[in-house]
Amino acid sequence: MTIELRHLEYFRAVAEELNFGRAAERLFISQPGLSRQIKQMEEILEVQLFERTKRKVELTAAGHYLKSEVDYIFNHLELTKSQLKEIATGNIGELRIGFLGSAAHTVLPELLVKISQQFPGIRTTMEELSNTLQVEMLEKDKLDLGFVRLARVPEVLQMKMVHQDTFSVVLPLDHHLAEHEFKHVGQLKEENFILFSHDYSSIYYDKIMSICEDQGFSPRITHKSVHALTIFKLVEAGLGVAIVPTSLRQGYDLKVKFIELDKIKQKTELYAVWKKGNRNPAVSKVLGLLK
Repeated sequence: MTIELRHLEYFRAVAEELNFGRAAERLFISQPGLSRQIKQMEEILEVQLFERTKRKVELTAAGHYLKSEVDYIFNHLELTKSQLKEIATGNIGELRIGFLGSAAHTVLPELLVKISQQFPGIRTTMEELSNTLQVEMLEKDKLDLGFVRLARVPEVLQMKMVHQDTFSVVLPLDHHLAEHEFKHVGQLKEENFILFSHDYSSIYYDKIMSICEDQGFSPRITHKSVHALTIFKLVEAGLGVAIVPTSLRQGYDLKVKFIELDKIKQKTELYAVWKKGNRNPAVSKVLGLLK
């Protein structure tokens, strides 16, 4: 006897619900029938996939491993179905892109124009996501290409630097410090700081800390956000100052002013990230367009 696709569907439902009753309802089968299918699957694989007690159901170590593999299988099946439809209509395929907000102001617009001009058969879907979510979705084949600010990624992924940016201080438009008077961020040590959160990018957060530490102070952080617009709105309202990638000054019409920190050693890098061995034909074509 061999494992069939239905076994994997049953396993995935139980692994996600961790409750045989709810999983059976989701699959529209009886609970005893589902239990038999899982038991049969464990017998075929010769491993225990779930720890069962009267109170709860938990995945074993083998079950956790199988869940990650099953997620990959079903995500890849969905991609294959999508690609087949695109090929049948004469298109090359679909490219699923994740990105940080700052990439929308730098690399992405130029890349999308190039794709449109050179590969009009590639359809793109885009979603703004955190670094962590992009890596997770790339690993599970839910994304084809990501744009992140990370120093390293898991071994299953590859990365390529596509943009290096300076940092800029963001001040309310009526702030007393004029650009010609600005020497270094130490002049702002008594200000409240509004920063991207550590979850947005730990390496980015650490670089902001080091910019301040180089001037002998630790910033008093009063607000954090993962969205640039929120940060700028708070600065505009006079609730503090911020330090952001200089490229983020594009695309916003707010009462704030930017002072570029072009003399400091810290820079921020944006990386393209993709999974090794991704068989989506659109990936290799688009990677060739990235400088």
